[in-house]
Amino acid sequence: MSQSKFVCPKSNRRVFLKSGAMAGAAVSLANFPHHLYAAGEKKFATDRVKLGPMKVEVSRLAMGTGTNGVGGSSNQTRKLGLKGVAEMFRAAYDQGVIFWDAADQYGTHPHLKEALKSVPRDKVTILSKTHASTEKEMRADLDRFRRELGTDYIDILLLHCMMDGDWPERKKGAMAVISEAREKGIVRTHGTSCHTIEALRTAAKTPWVQVDLARFNPAQVAMDADPKTVYSVLKEMKAAGKGIIGMKILGAGRLRNKADESLQYALAHNDVIDCFTIGSESRAEFEDLTRKIPAASVRG
Repeated sequence: MSQSKFVCPKSNRRVFLKSGAMAGAAVSLANFPHHLYAAGEKKFATDRVKLGPMKVEVSRLAMGTGTNGVGGSSNQTRKLGLKGVAEMFRAAYDQGVIFWDAADQYGTHPHLKEALKSVPRDKVTILSKTHASTEKEMRADLDRFRRELGTDYIDILLLHCMMDGDWPERKKGAMAVISEAREKGIVRTHGTSCHTIEALRTAAKTPWVQVDLARFNPAQVAMDADPKTVYSVLKEMKAAGKGIIGMKILGAGRLRNKADESLQYALAHNDVIDCFTIGSESRAEFEDLTRKIPAASVRG
């Protein structure tokens, strides 16, 4: 992972520290203070990151497949179809983006399987998500997921969309099966995606969570709480050695017109955001992101 120092002009340093701009504070996108978030060195979509205690290697940008995904389909599957999504993922791989983010809820396992027909399995990192709660449900999902993906193992497996603070009690059966799968090499690392601040706080305190998928952007669009509050919980996660993948970086597409600001905000918070997933809905959109990321990281 490239390490960058943030540029903070002396004339702005007092304001910078007082405002807490680098501590996850919400900022106005109408007059975004780019200079407060500028790194001294460019970051790239293809930067390699070692994620969490298992040190699973990912690219800084993950190829998302569910900008809005529910009921076994997503924007990506509806717009691009099986071949279209697969071709976009192969193009991403060719350009060095090796992190593929899927979910049962999005129905995108077959799309990744199609892409794997021309991409070496051991050269990409695959994430998927499950709604299973019981041991029986989780064993069935593990078998089905691997069959649908066309792979013997899943790099990152997350419990999908945790909402309640007591989720470990409700999910203990599934957690036990996933832990067993990690010991057998069927899963390399595991954790949660969270959709409320209560669930996120629980994830921070739960040793079983090695990786968390957390909603983070400067405009508080589709987030669990205000950015400052979320940031404080993510700091706790990092202190516990967990890996953190940012999601909703562009607010489920609602911040596309503020992509430069949103990307710079995520990149500047690499003390808590190891990498992030964005669901491109076309190859052109993906290529635009790969151009914007390095430019946004140093914009002053």
